[in-house]
Amino acid sequence: MEVTLLGTGAPEGLPRPDCPCAVCATALGPDARAATAVLVDGALLLDLTPGAAFAAARAGHSLGGVRQVLLSHPHDGPAVEVPAGLPQPVRVPDGRELTLLTGHRVRALAMDAGGTGYAVTGPDGQRLLYLPPGGVPAGLEDATAETYQMVFADVVGRPDALARLRAVGSLTPTTDVIAVHLDHDVPQGAEVRRRLAAAGARAVPDGTTLVVGTYEEVPDVPRRTLVLGGARSGKSVEAERRLEAFPEVLYVATGGTRGGDTEWAERVAAHRERRPGSWRTTETTDLVPLLAVAGPPVLIDCLSLWLTDVMDEVGAWDDAEWADGGEKALRERVRELTAAVRATRRTVVAVSNEVGSGIVPATASGRRYRDELGRLNAAFASECEQVLLVVAGQAVVLRG
Repeated sequence: MEVTLLGTGAPEGLPRPDCPCAVCATALGPDARAATAVLVDGALLLDLTPGAAFAAARAGHSLGGVRQVLLSHPHDGPAVEVPAGLPQPVRVPDGRELTLLTGHRVRALAMDAGGTGYAVTGPDGQRLLYLPPGGVPAGLEDATAETYQMVFADVVGRPDALARLRAVGSLTPTTDVIAVHLDHDVPQGAEVRRRLAAAGARAVPDGTTLVVGTYEEVPDVPRRTLVLGGARSGKSVEAERRLEAFPEVLYVATGGTRGGDTEWAERVAAHRERRPGSWRTTETTDLVPLLAVAGPPVLIDCLSLWLTDVMDEVGAWDDAEWADGGEKALRERVRELTAAVRATRRTVVAVSNEVGSGIVPATASGRRYRDELGRLNAAFASECEQVLLVVAGQAVVLRG
């Protein structure tokens, strides 16, 4: 199958009309996107949007051969005029299957938040999946799941759609995942490419023609990532975002519980509420055994608290104990952890504080902690394919 993306933006397009935000102000040239519409083999149009006929002409195609127009979601804007000769757009009831004279088969899929998804099988047997904005397939089961060679999804808005598809085997490492319905939630250009690559997806400009089943090289999802940042910089949000598209994640909380500390309890609750319900949480600082066994991706939040616990264990706060074996014991624990990161086969995302750029701590113990955290971050980063520094909510790629 050959598919042409007549648009790849949100229903209002990008930039949004009359929106003063920074993303809309900079969404120019190839980063400007019309509302998403996909033309399949010149015969099937998924979503009719304003200007679709002109968009097709600019891409070197005509809508004259379209035999079916399917809508995936209600159009809330001005009425869309149906070009002359084009069939009347319809939205197929969930579960219904259509067979076109061209040999394409289309099955309507139920979504968890409104809208309709369409699974299209071409005459050549290749399969693609088209999801509406904000939609995730509902009721997927391993036994009935199909494998798709290409998926069009709202990756930025609903990364859990990819997680659900991966969980049942519908999305494999060779599936070409194309982000559509792109809105002003994330800056276009390098930033959107970086976020999509972390989910194993990519974006293409409007007017791009793709062939289903043709392998397209997408940046590999980094297997080991360290996310650094200061207090309230957004580092934990960035780390969590990197694993939202995966069906199972083990969240390793190294802070433990602090009885009577209401502020800490509120921070823990906020983190827990932000995480997908399918993630498991364990509270431990014993990281080496977790990294040594096979399993789903691991998110460690954070190394700073792991270091605090280890320094407590080795007596690092007492100068005499520190000199009498404490420093050596800490170095050994850090070596064990970095060796485990090097050897692990799991996908790992770790969070740590970057504290070495601010005011010099007034106490000897504070300076010791600052220095050891700097050494730990450097050692851990040396074993990671990607290292990020988050400043004011903006992720700066230091490696990878």
